[in-house]
This record gives sequence, C-alpha cells and structure tokens, in this order.
Amino acid sequence: MINIVYEDNHLLVVEKPINVPVQADSSKDKDLLTMLKEYLKETYHKPGNVYLGLVHRLDRPVGGVMVFAKTSKAASRLSKQVQNHTFKKTYIAVVKGNIKQDNVFVDKLLKDCKTNTVKVDEKGKVARLSYHKLAYKDNLSFVKINLETGRPHQIRVQFASRGYPLLGDQKYGYNMPKIPIALFAKKIEFKHPITNEELTFELSIPSRYPFNLFNITVEK
Repeated sequence: MINIVYEDNHLLVVEKPINVPVQADSSKDKDLLTMLKEYLKETYHKPGNVYLGLVHRLDRPVGGVMVFAKTSKAASRLSKQVQNHTFKKTYIAVVKGNIKQDNVFVDKLLKDCKTNTVKVDEKGKVARLSYHKLAYKDNLSFVKINLETGRPHQIRVQFASRGYPLLGDQKYGYNMPKIPIALFAKKIEFKHPITNEELTFELSIPSRYPFNLFNITVEK
C-alpha cells in the first residue's frame, strides 16, 4: 500500500517505496505511476484511462516524497517550477568518509543510455547541489542535500566522484554492503499550481540502517 501524504483535485503527494521504478521500464516490474493510476481509478470509480502527470523522478533504489499532477494544467505548471529551479528538493544521505562540513558541488554530467550510468564529463549538462554535514560517526557522514538541478543519478555521482560514495550504492560505490542505498528524498517545496499557495511536504527520517546510527533531527 502506497503512503498517500496529501491529495486534492490537482495534486497527489506520496512516499515512493525503495526499489520501485517511478515509471515502466525494461524490468517489467510494476511501477509507481501505474500503481497510483490504479489507486485513483478504484478510489473514484473512474472509467477508462486515468490521467496522472509525472513531474519529477527518483532513481529506482531511492525512496522518499514525490508529487504527481492529477490534471494536465497542474503538470505543466509544476514542470515549469522544476525547470525554473523554484521547485525545491531536499535529500538526506549517508556517505563514506569524513566529508567537509559544507560545500557546493558543480559539475557537468553525461549519461550513457546504453549502460544507464553517469559520469563527470565536459560534454555533459551542468549539475549543481549544496550540502550540510549534520553528523559524523564510524567513518560515515550524515548529510542534508539541497538539489538545485535534477540530473540522472546526480547526487550519487557528484559525491562518489569526490571519494564520498553513498553507503549501499552498488552502481557508483566500491565494495559496498548489500543494503538499500542511503539516500532519501525527505522534503519538497513548491507553489500550488492553481492556488499559488506555498506548500511543503516532509517525511520523517527512515528508521532503517544506516540512518538509525545517527540520533539527530533534520532541521526544517
């Protein structure tokens, strides 16, 4: 059962489970978009196809908060906020090593569609994020990340390329434990596409390892 965080006539905010693709892919595994369309169809007894707009994405291994648009107008306006970088996304992660307290990462990232991998490359697109280290323990740093651009695998690649891979990241880490990736989409902030109201949706820190190593509260 998907955790529905908020819903009105225009928006559907949910918690994406880990290891569920956001939309259909080559794995043929059931995806979140399909699940939510089924939820809307069953809940509101809608005949035929149900519209649900995908506004932003999370990598398959990553869980956390997402918003979907229930109308094409809402989808268009939310997508514009994403493009204008007024749609704010905050993540938490646990990375290997004792990383600097605060920093801004700016790189050019290039995706190889054949291998579904991303690397730092001058031919790529600009990727920018900032972070703040909240805690350090057992050679692990707990960081809060403000994602300013939304490139594929951006957080994972930008930290790994500097020698601080995310714990559990089998794609960009080396000799990682077989655990879910230590990355979580904790908060999103945007304007309601119809009312223009400032909205914030935030989830609790996951209780699973390695997040539970750190007895902290992420400040608002």
